[in-house]
Amino acid sequence: MKIFVNSGDLGLLKRSKKLQQRYNEWAEGVKKEYGSIVNYLLSYRLQWGHPDTISLLRSSLDPPAEPNIPAPSESKTRPVGVLPPMPPDAPAYFHADMPKELYYVAMNDWPYSVPPEIEHSLIWSRVPFFPPDLPSPVESRISARLLQDGLWGFTGLDSPPPSPSLLPQALPALEPWGVTMDKLIRSPRGTDEEERQIKEYGKEIETFVKRRWNEHEWETAWFLNPPRLQSVPGLAHVHVFARHKSPEEIARATATSDP
Repeated sequence: MKIFVNSGDLGLLKRSKKLQQRYNEWAEGVKKEYGSIVNYLLSYRLQWGHPDTISLLRSSLDPPAEPNIPAPSESKTRPVGVLPPMPPDAPAYFHADMPKELYYVAMNDWPYSVPPEIEHSLIWSRVPFFPPDLPSPVESRISARLLQDGLWGFTGLDSPPPSPSLLPQALPALEPWGVTMDKLIRSPRGTDEEERQIKEYGKEIETFVKRRWNEHEWETAWFLNPPRLQSVPGLAHVHVFARHKSPEEIARATATSDP
């Protein structure tokens, strides 16, 4: 999984074929009821500023459910397909310390094909993840890469993520999807300065991830799909694969960090 995230082509990350079929069937029903997936998300699923109380998939970070207190998710009375009014002091793009009313962290109801110990969460944002002054991809190699490849990163790892050079060894796992090396869509590695600039665009996302998934206790791989892979265009969201570390791993991390 880490190899696929770090490969340069986020299109390698997929749902299982059976789950994808179930998702497609579910999506058709949702479109009939709400008109579109976006309308469903905005009028019901995305409970800005609140804990996720809708998903049947629970995260170990979720607070205990409070009995006899109606969850905000039970209301379907919000205007269909409309974002809440943006506060006047809202940032122009995503920041790790922005008010919780501007984001929503939820489990992915239709997770990608990951091991059972991995939690697949989504960070939804009412503001974009890229700054509004991002240059045109025609004018900037950095912008062109961001819009083709997206962004990704890792937190809490005990060792560097696997090199993309190892991808040919892992690619047979995607044989059912017909994925081969010649079909990959990814940019070649840039100069050290270009790589630094790319990483800078993901700095706020990484900070947010580190705060929510403490590196001593969690190992994560996060990614922001490029437009060509976004299943819900217009609604910004970041994917997070998170694994809670074993007690032994946590003990080692704690011992290493102690002075």
